[in-house]
Amino acid sequence: MVAAHGRHVVIETPDGAHVRCHLRGKKTDAVVGDSVQWARSGDEGVVEAIEPRRNLLFRQDEWRSKSFAANLDAVLVLVAVEPSFSDSQLARTLIAAASAGIPAWIGLNKIDLPGAATARERLKPYAHLGLEVVELALKTQPELSRQALQPRLADRTTLVLGPSGVGKSTLVNLLVPDAGAQVGEISQALNSGKHTTTVTRCYRLQNGSQTGSGALIDSPGFQAFGIHHVEPADLARLMPDIAAHQGECRFYNCTHRQEPGCGVRQAAERADIAAVRYAQYCELYDELSVRRF
Repeated sequence: MVAAHGRHVVIETPDGAHVRCHLRGKKTDAVVGDSVQWARSGDEGVVEAIEPRRNLLFRQDEWRSKSFAANLDAVLVLVAVEPSFSDSQLARTLIAAASAGIPAWIGLNKIDLPGAATARERLKPYAHLGLEVVELALKTQPELSRQALQPRLADRTTLVLGPSGVGKSTLVNLLVPDAGAQVGEISQALNSGKHTTTVTRCYRLQNGSQTGSGALIDSPGFQAFGIHHVEPADLARLMPDIAAHQGECRFYNCTHRQEPGCGVRQAAERADIAAVRYAQYCELYDELSVRRF
């Protein structure tokens, strides 16, 4: 499935054709990236079943869940020098990817702007975790950015996540020459018109004249990222720098907050865990510990 908007979806057939489909049943919950079973119904189609998923990335706040995409090989979290990114939202996004078992990496866009050095410094704790941080200037250095991105996107399905204004549309247009045409085709199929900015879409990447070398999924920008589907007890293992010191705690069920003999707190005091990261852990643990339902 290459696009979804409410009860209408667009599927891609093996020969590359796009077909507008409806979802059968009120509880059917298909997302971009799903493999589906469908049947013709006049000029359109009906999705009858969703094949088992390898993974599903979603966010959840106190009120509802928002699914992004399924069957992903990687998540690219795109941030920028301007607008300044939120450390908390970045951490939440990475935790959600880890919870779904999906590898993630970070793209830092607009490095041609004066605040690039500060942004690099803020991302150092993530680089120390082993996360790849790729620097980009999508508008002013498009060819260098393309060369940095293409090897990392080839032969895999990658979801691009990030807040509004960081350059996701610029990235898509750089890598998918006919993205505008694809948007128009999908918009017509969904009858979504000017509201297509709220639609998650999948684009096939090309390797020279060949297709099938990967896919890029573009999602609407977000200003908040809830991870209420994560249990507090699971939070530490989803943050690699915290997890690295869990085995040093005196108590097996340590929350890494007030317990004596906590290896995580001792590591934070030694600066083996960055102060901003331990603060994020404490903030998120408290948030997730509040009864939500």
